[in-house]
Amino acid sequence: MNRLLWIGSPFFSGSLAACGWEVCTHNFEHAAVFGWEDLVAIAGWEPDVVVVADKSRAPFVLGMERFPCLTVFYSVDTHIHSWHPLYAQGFDVCLMSLRDHMPRMAGSFLPEERIWWSPAFAKDTDLPGPYEPRWDLLFVGTVNPQTTPRRHAFLQTLQQRVPGLHTTRGNYRELFPQGRLVLNFCEHGDLNFRVFEALGCGSCLVTPDIGHGQRDLFTDGTDLLMYPVDTPDAMDSLVAIVENALRDETRLREIAASGLTKVNEGHRAIHRARTFTEKIHSLNAASIQERRIRNASAIHTGALKLLYLLLAESESSPVLKKAYLHAAAHS
Repeated sequence: MNRLLWIGSPFFSGSLAACGWEVCTHNFEHAAVFGWEDLVAIAGWEPDVVVVADKSRAPFVLGMERFPCLTVFYSVDTHIHSWHPLYAQGFDVCLMSLRDHMPRMAGSFLPEERIWWSPAFAKDTDLPGPYEPRWDLLFVGTVNPQTTPRRHAFLQTLQQRVPGLHTTRGNYRELFPQGRLVLNFCEHGDLNFRVFEALGCGSCLVTPDIGHGQRDLFTDGTDLLMYPVDTPDAMDSLVAIVENALRDETRLREIAASGLTKVNEGHRAIHRARTFTEKIHSLNAASIQERRIRNASAIHTGALKLLYLLLAESESSPVLKKAYLHAAAHS
């Protein structure tokens, strides 16, 4: 078992070859769905493993409950897509970015033991640049009252309390070294990639105490700074944390160095690829996929059919609407 086809967002797919896989990756931006024959044509060979990686769009691989290989759904955006648990029932394994959401993914066809936590990570290009601070507190990202209303309101309030806050957009790898402290905000309560990106770039990060295993990965006050969320005094606490941190430049740099070390030791793409590979190879793949194929009709009836009908109703793309109607009608 060494051929792997990865379709969707690339995530850590670029590190899989170093773990012994022959890899074909396929990302796309147009409205499309893919079945087994489509994937084989893309790869030029029959894969031993197919990974369907979340693109924060409606399902783009159909018929996976009958694929003659091991199948993996990589779910990242469970905080905004409630259909993921139904779709995941058609796969042998589910990777989950958000640990607190893992219980909701287990179902009649996907057992808990094949739902694996795979948190976000720093990319190979997330590296420290020359530290040339211009701003006390830096936020890099989109701030729009229509698309990110919670973030917009939060930053508006914080700006009044911390005049040294600078908000901008652009290349975070170039911008992060210009902030003494880098601020993160989680619009939807998710442990996002920005945590790992900032630490991987060698920044001292202040980020929400968001859960999803963050405290198991990093130590508050040592690797980063965490501020409370959804409490009456959350803003007061954040301001106090920022003001206290900014008084001690030596401590800021020590925290930044510790966070970078923690990322380099266990939270880059290669670490996620190695863990994934070890777990995949530990499975009795033939037995698992045989059981899924045997239960394919029940999976379709019990989990996928209703999902596809609902998607066909809500989708504006004629291509996707037709594909979901067809998938709903054929088990």
